[in-house]
Amino acid sequence: MGYILAKTAIFITIIATCVTPSVGFTSTRAGGTRTNGVISSSADLIDESLFLNEEDALYKLNFPLSEATLITKTKEYLSAGQGVERPELLASDFIFMGPVVGGPSGLDREAYLEAVGGFQIKDAFPDLNPRFHDFRADKLDAGRVWFTSVASGTDNGSGFLGNKPTGKSFMTPPQACSLKFNEEGKATKYTIGHVMERSLGNTGGLGGIFGPAYAIGKGLPFPEAQPYKPSKRYRLIQLVGRLASSAKKRKEKKD
Repeated sequence: MGYILAKTAIFITIIATCVTPSVGFTSTRAGGTRTNGVISSSADLIDESLFLNEEDALYKLNFPLSEATLITKTKEYLSAGQGVERPELLASDFIFMGPVVGGPSGLDREAYLEAVGGFQIKDAFPDLNPRFHDFRADKLDAGRVWFTSVASGTDNGSGFLGNKPTGKSFMTPPQACSLKFNEEGKATKYTIGHVMERSLGNTGGLGGIFGPAYAIGKGLPFPEAQPYKPSKRYRLIQLVGRLASSAKKRKEKKD
């Protein structure tokens, strides 16, 4: 166990060193950056090998439906109560997946239609606004469209899960969502609730339905529906990493 902690601490130290900007004579200037007195143009600072040629990658997928068509179909699906009001939009092998909901394999078509169709979230949050935006085709996964949601609403309807309305409002962090289609244009997979920046909003960093529930004081009674809290083991590893980093800096000063 001690060996594992030590190796993990070293790994954390390396990562911290890699992602922390180095301290030195660096300053920005219009049209470029000055480093140790030498001005480089912005183009010189970009390593093009790091970036995907998106247009070329999308072309190589050779999917029969265009990006524009896929985005239109995604918006049609979302407009139909996320497919519930028009089940014909869902393929027979449709799967719904969230970070937690549905487990490792997700919910199949019938389970999804039953679960979502039986839960009228707008009854609790009449002013619900999912703020879907930034629709784009996945350049590496044929038929998939990614989009973002920053949802808001106020618990002033029928009350969340039958509870008395609290009048409290929520704003979720940005959440990555996606719809994947087959070549016939039927939805085969719907994913939601993957938080992109947990410090935003007032849901404790939670997405999906867990976030609004927590924001209005009705957090569901299991760990997955509560804000992230580091485990004792992870906190110990972080401590060891900080100690290792401090020891390294002291050694470098002596040398």
